[in-house]
Amino acid sequence: MNRFFSDAKHRPGKPNAGKVVWRSIPGNCTLGFIGGITHTHTTMTDHIIEIKNLHKSFGDFKALDGFNLSVKRGEIFGFLGSNGAGKSTTIRCMLSLIKPDAGEILFNGAATRLDPNGFLRKVGCIIEKPDFYLNLTALKNLEISIRMYGIKPKKQVLAAIIDLVGLSGRENQAVKTYSQGMKQRLGIAQALLHDPELVILDEPTNGLDPKGIIDLRNIIQRLKTEFQKTVIVSSHILSEIELIADSFCIIDKGKTIIQGNTAEMLSEKDMLVSIETDRIPELLQFLRQSGREVTAPVNGENYLTIRAGREEIPLIHREVVQSGLPVYGFYPRKKLEDLFLNLTQNTPADAGVN
Repeated sequence: MNRFFSDAKHRPGKPNAGKVVWRSIPGNCTLGFIGGITHTHTTMTDHIIEIKNLHKSFGDFKALDGFNLSVKRGEIFGFLGSNGAGKSTTIRCMLSLIKPDAGEILFNGAATRLDPNGFLRKVGCIIEKPDFYLNLTALKNLEISIRMYGIKPKKQVLAAIIDLVGLSGRENQAVKTYSQGMKQRLGIAQALLHDPELVILDEPTNGLDPKGIIDLRNIIQRLKTEFQKTVIVSSHILSEIELIADSFCIIDKGKTIIQGNTAEMLSEKDMLVSIETDRIPELLQFLRQSGREVTAPVNGENYLTIRAGREEIPLIHREVVQSGLPVYGFYPRKKLEDLFLNLTQNTPADAGVN
């Protein structure tokens, strides 16, 4: 049996899939979270995905420059960055659509390069936008797709997935009659056909109206709470990530700017203060001698992080000034939008390759 991963090129006589291609993946597959069918479990680790020191260049342009990321199992993870920051390049590297120049991607603790097909059997994704046979019904599209995964279509399984994405009663209509929001939901249904452990959604709210965004948000939350899926949402819609993400990462110019738990990083009672300096060792020592709990940067980043209440921020600012060391930024984190803009404000919005 062959299984298929959707993310490829347009072929004559096939739907124009934009960024989505069909790649054959050998192996068997079962649907476990729907219909009570047995699912093969994977050895559990705390983190389902870890990316370590990832590099990717296109000519002289560095799309990824030592990027790091870790996603805990069972969470909704927001992957944030401006256009050109490196989000889609990272996802394409994860999915073996392009090969990184250096670095490692781990899934359940094992390098994906050692068994890329095994990894892809456990991931479902939408890159930018889904595409379908527009003259066929939604149900027929799903029947075709599930056969490409090497699975015999079962009515109860397809009905459950259709119900999950909110298309019950509309599944027998031609996809050409669907709104953009309905097509996006159908794309999620397609990505769930093989019961993946990990779901990756790249800019899923693009082109959606407010109702479509709310519907999509509810689907993503159900995937976590009812079906124990890990969901990575790549987006530049900060308000949506703030509403749904358990954790998030900001990427800028191909580097990890910050990553952490959403509630902790955006709380006024337990705020985080980022201090930008090119004298990390000296400022780190000074602040620790002042009794501050300071988190040192990793992989050469130029930010120190202090956890503090809002009322402590002026005192920390005075301490930093008294150190006499050069400081180029002082960023208390309150709202995700404020944090994002503070950390990426010097990045051109349309730079590079996304």
